[in-house]
Amino acid sequence: MDVPLWFALIIVGWLGIKLIRPPMWLVAVLLLGGYLLADSLLAPAIDTAVK
Repeated sequence: MDVPLWFALIIVGWLGIKLIRPPMWLVAVLLLGGYLLADSLLAPAIDTAVK
């Protein structure tokens, strides 16, 4: 069974918010930080580290 990455991320994020109950500002900072890192000069370094 192939699950799209976006769907898996939504499910994991929803479960994390429901079970751990982090403050919403922390969720927003993590989302914004990840978005900004993906478009920065560090993106190639992160990409090679993940692979």
